[in-house]
Amino acid sequence: MDNAHTIIIYNTILAKTEKMLTAAQNSEWDQLVSLEQECRKLTDSLKRYDTEPPLDKELQQQKIKIIHQILDNDAQIRAIIEPWMARLQEMLSINKRTRNLQQTYQPINNI
Repeated sequence: MDNAHTIIIYNTILAKTEKMLTAAQNSEWDQLVSLEQECRKLTDSLKRYDTEPPLDKELQQQKIKIIHQILDNDAQIRAIIEPWMARLQEMLSINKRTRNLQQTYQPINNI
C-alpha cells in the first residue's frame, strides 16, 4: 500500500465515523452497527500494512489531524451510546429479576 492509499483509507474511516455519529444521534442502531463493521474492516486493512514506508512530514501531519477527528467522533458516539447502554442494561436486569421472582413464586399445581 502506498502512502496516498493510506491517507485515503484514513479519510474513508473518518467519513464512516461521521456517518456513525449521525446514526447514533438519530438512534439508528442497526445503521450504526453496520457502519462500525465497515470501519473495523478498514482499520484491519491498515494494520496489515503497518510495515509500509514511513509517511513524509506533510502526510504524517495530515494523518494525525484525521486521527484526531476520528477520535473526536468516537468520543461523541460513546457519549451518546454509553447512557443508552446503561439504560438497556438496567432494563434487562429488571426483567431478569422479575422473571426470577415469577419463577420462585409461581403456584405449584401438583399439590
